[in-house]
Amino acid sequence: MTREEVLSAFREAGAILEGHFILSSGLRSPVFIQKARVFMYPDKTERLCRALADRIRAAGLGDIDYVISPALGGLIPGYETARHLGVPAMWVEREEGEFRLRRFEMEKGARVVIVEDIVTTGLSSRETVEALRALGATVLAVACLIDRSAGEADPGAPLISLCDFKVPAYAADDLPPELAAIPAVKPGSRGLS
Repeated sequence: MTREEVLSAFREAGAILEGHFILSSGLRSPVFIQKARVFMYPDKTERLCRALADRIRAAGLGDIDYVISPALGGLIPGYETARHLGVPAMWVEREEGEFRLRRFEMEKGARVVIVEDIVTTGLSSRETVEALRALGATVLAVACLIDRSAGEADPGAPLISLCDFKVPAYAADDLPPELAAIPAVKPGSRGLS
């Protein structure tokens, strides 16, 4: 699947929004990728995740025991990518502010790939990598549908992306005037209670 095919699937679903957005990282951007609008469509999600599974296989990582995703955003692409890889899907979720593998058991030395939806700064990926390594897992890679950083993020493990889509992001106190003139909205899930 080409970069333009990936972006086309997101555009067809109305998932590439323009305005003034507060990202999960706290940064501000004139573009927000509302992946939930893509995940509404099983056919688009299946196509994207099959392509991501193919990209993971092509990376030559060897045997994979599990796909693990951070909740909430990574659940659907993690599950669907695991289905195409033929391995179980699990997820980490926040407990007292830290990611934990609360609902599952995993043997030490398990070989895992973390599957994300969108990577911007790599923070949730790094937190997932740290949580899994603390359990004795071997984290082979982090894979995502879209890398908003275009390779600049540090997810804590090698990054495999289906598509790079670099869009500007700014600190809240360093906005360009045209962005500062628009009211900010926070469409993501991080920080919801």
